[in-house]
Amino acid sequence: MTKRTFLTTTLLGGVGIVAGARYLRPDKTFTAMHTDPDASTVTVRLVDENGKLTEPLTVPKVTMSDEAWVARLTTAQYNITRSHGTEQRFCGVFHDNHKHGLYTCIGCGLPLFRSDAKFDSGTGWPSFFQPVADENLGSTRDVSFGMVRNEIHCVRCDSHLGHVFEDGPKPTGLRFCINSAALDFQEDGVKPAREKVLFGAGCFWGVEANFAKVPGVTNTRVGYAGGIKKDATYEDVCSHKTGHAEVVEVEYDPAKLSFSALLDAFWGMHDPSTKQRNGPDIGGQYRSAIFFTTPEQETVARASAARLEKSGKLFGPVATEISLAGPFYVAEEYHQKYYAKHGAAGCKIP
Repeated sequence: MTKRTFLTTTLLGGVGIVAGARYLRPDKTFTAMHTDPDASTVTVRLVDENGKLTEPLTVPKVTMSDEAWVARLTTAQYNITRSHGTEQRFCGVFHDNHKHGLYTCIGCGLPLFRSDAKFDSGTGWPSFFQPVADENLGSTRDVSFGMVRNEIHCVRCDSHLGHVFEDGPKPTGLRFCINSAALDFQEDGVKPAREKVLFGAGCFWGVEANFAKVPGVTNTRVGYAGGIKKDATYEDVCSHKTGHAEVVEVEYDPAKLSFSALLDAFWGMHDPSTKQRNGPDIGGQYRSAIFFTTPEQETVARASAARLEKSGKLFGPVATEISLAGPFYVAEEYHQKYYAKHGAAGCKIP
């Protein structure tokens, strides 16, 4: 950190502390989740297809190696969320964003803030007077730079977001000062004509062939996702050292095919109760996985998996990984539409 950055951070932090003296207490006390750092699950709230909050749900905590975070995030995103950095004031992409929508965690896709809680604090960083749900944020005492502040992080993946101060507007009296690089944004009312999702269900040759037959699917590509190496190749993935899964990028028309119906097709083409294999294909690259691209997809996927598990149709619990989609590396051309080119019927579970 440069001297200039240090002085700017210190001065702005002081402004927040002084301004906070105007209030004896905030109108609403923020109660952050304090989770066991060794816990494998956390309790959060997601948003459904109508943008409404779900009831509290227990979901797996997102833990990845430093190498995996480097592969997933840009340099700026990594410096903020994993190294507790601070972006320059007035420079963040969401500082002056006036669109209506939902802000989510760049690390794991967890809903964090809504635009209707955003206000211009004059500090140069996106500011909100309340989160989507208290459950979704964690808080840590930060004593860096000679100040005492409440650091805010995503409760599911521990991504550093910013800090919370007691000098915000009514009705809460709180100011969540957040780095743009820690956030993603989904605009309200903007529904693309086509949506995408990544599915892993074994050898991607047969999985792609099966999805190509589903009415409403408009395009498919096979590739690699969920690993720690950038620009992964088939040779890299087959080494079993990169953590990638063979996946199919499915593009579909939501006006003709609901995501729930697409999931039904996905469950039906493999056994999601097996770990690190599907049928004759053994290894982590063949794992069952749903890499969602929107908050709504995650909610629908988790609900669908829960229903399937309760149905009694499986030999064990659903072992499918449900995670935010990261970088997708398109597989080599000879893998694309393999069964369509070679006339094979597809991979079947024996």
